[in-house]
Amino acid sequence: MSTGKPRIAKDYDKLSADIINQIKLEYPFGFEDNLITYKDAKGNKISALPFEAEDVYYLVKMTKLEAQQIIEDDEDYDDDGNLREDFAEDVEGSDSEEEEDDSYDKDKAEDDGGEDED
Repeated sequence: MSTGKPRIAKDYDKLSADIINQIKLEYPFGFEDNLITYKDAKGNKISALPFEAEDVYYLVKMTKLEAQQIIEDDEDYDDDGNLREDFAEDVEGSDSEEEEDDSYDKDKAEDDGGEDED
């Protein structure tokens, strides 16, 4: 655990889609076995999933039952509670497809210009 990063305790359903995707990649076999407990400022016992992002350390608040339900309801996980094998490709592909499309158009424009000169 990094001590230099701010710590944020947040509910799973209030996280951005990007952070949720990163959490799924970090925990491809589900969340419940990785839950920790801590006491909040009021002394209440809290159950959470730890996740260290690039600039923030998250404590994603959830109970064991909520962790099981999240995985059960999520189509990115199979019936055994394991992340689909193609999930990482889908997540990475959605970003790289946009980049490839931009570079493809640029290359095509350059190629078309060369053909006009001949």
